[in-house]
Amino acid sequence: MKEINPFQWKTVLQYGLIGGLVTLYVSAVGMVETFSTRNLIGTFFSLGDVMIILGALGAGFLVRRKYAQEPGNKILMAGVVAGLVASLPLLVVIGLTQVMNVRAVFSNISPFLINQLTFEAGVVPGSIILVVLSGVLGALGAALDLLPDRFQGALTNGLVWTLLIGLFSENVGQILQENFGRGIVSLLFQNKSLNPFSAIVLFLIIFGLSYFQVGQKSKSRLQALPAGRQKQVQYAGYVLLGLVILFLPQLVGTFLSQVLFLVGLFVIMGLGLNIVVGFAGLLDLGYVAFFAFGAYTMGLLTSTGELGTGGFTFITALPIAVVIGVLFGLILGFPVLRLRGDYLAIVTLGFGEIIRILALSDWFKPFMGGAQGVLKIPPPQFGSLILDSPQDIYYPVLIGALLAGFVSIRLRTSRLGRQWMAMREDEDVAEAMGINLIQTKLLAFATGAGFSALAGAIYASRLGTIFPNSFGLLISINALALIIVGGMGSIPGVLVGAFILVGMPELLREFAEYRLLMYGILLIVMMLVKPEGFLPEEVHKRELHSSEELAPAE
Repeated sequence: MKEINPFQWKTVLQYGLIGGLVTLYVSAVGMVETFSTRNLIGTFFSLGDVMIILGALGAGFLVRRKYAQEPGNKILMAGVVAGLVASLPLLVVIGLTQVMNVRAVFSNISPFLINQLTFEAGVVPGSIILVVLSGVLGALGAALDLLPDRFQGALTNGLVWTLLIGLFSENVGQILQENFGRGIVSLLFQNKSLNPFSAIVLFLIIFGLSYFQVGQKSKSRLQALPAGRQKQVQYAGYVLLGLVILFLPQLVGTFLSQVLFLVGLFVIMGLGLNIVVGFAGLLDLGYVAFFAFGAYTMGLLTSTGELGTGGFTFITALPIAVVIGVLFGLILGFPVLRLRGDYLAIVTLGFGEIIRILALSDWFKPFMGGAQGVLKIPPPQFGSLILDSPQDIYYPVLIGALLAGFVSIRLRTSRLGRQWMAMREDEDVAEAMGINLIQTKLLAFATGAGFSALAGAIYASRLGTIFPNSFGLLISINALALIIVGGMGSIPGVLVGAFILVGMPELLREFAEYRLLMYGILLIVMMLVKPEGFLPEEVHKRELHSSEELAPAE
């Protein structure tokens, strides 16, 4: 039974202040002003506006979640108070800009930002609008959780999907234009954003589909069919999904095909690291080293430049690159057999940096090119077919991701997979049960390293040139972050994490300077709100929430 929290106005004020400080922070670092260039609906509602209103809205929502047992009118009043408090930090900054040069300290607090915070209505009228709007947003945030679950879910889906389509309107418009012509694009979008009418229609459609539970009704009808008929419908769905995946590059165009390539590349790496971290519980921060081994092996074996050995094609060099990655996985595994936790992370981090520095050094320059790297790496070639375009290179990475996913699924339910998971829970108990820790750890490192080397080999063929600086620590951090966001040990979670942390930033490349900041914010939010990830593995989810399930009822 959940603990009943006694209502305290102090907590309400704290939530409001936190919401206001978060909004002030994203404003002071320049995110609001920068994101204001990306309109979502027409020319009057931008991504920057979303960041301004989220502080007060979130404060009201958190108040409702904190005091769910309180009556609705009291919670609405608390939401209003939290929203009003959320506006105070912004009012202080607006006031300070009128009496002193705040920009001398905070360069991003510009006249443009103040004009936006006051809704272009002037300082005094705009401040009043800000206060009133914050109070209303706080009340709406509190009222959202008071709505029936069905209505609340439909409203949330409608708003989120409408804003997302507005955010990626340029990419959606490109897909529609290539498949249906320019007429439908001009009908739905204006100046890289949804026009107001199409936004309303889109919201109503998504709201209606969610409210009337169209997808669930279809699922119920499917379950009502005979077993043989259900299988036929499912197989037809699989075939349709396979066809969509197969012809996806032709549907989405050149730029989005390149994004899909990067997502697929990190899916392969994520599946490999998921074995090491998610299955076996071994925190590896030097994972990029195996990615580099695969890339350099492919480059040196296939390059037509002076460093290339010649005579190897993509097909013949690819298994060699994977074997090299596996061998170095075993080499790394031997020195760290007795390490776990933070100590293992530090050692693997050092290993990754050592490999990068050695590749950059003059010692290995005659063999690996040093800072000049390896040049003239040919693209993948199958007979007379050369895969040198973004649409073509999508297929090798798709095959690699499918292969990595198949192996991961088979390993998860195998005896070795169960040994990894037992070792993840408690190494001492696993050893007492007869599990050979040395062999089990080495197999985890070797398997994960092989996947990473596979991704590196495909990456080298796509890029055509490789340099040591392309294999920094950030590659390992990205792979680890997508596992955390998607769900430790979850194979579908890797796919979701890759789309969120790799695909979305690529689609919003004009905001790349805030990429690491958004990574940090997302990871913090995930650890606080949903520590198991978006699509967690059931076992890992039960482990994280075991204390709640075992709590005595009150």
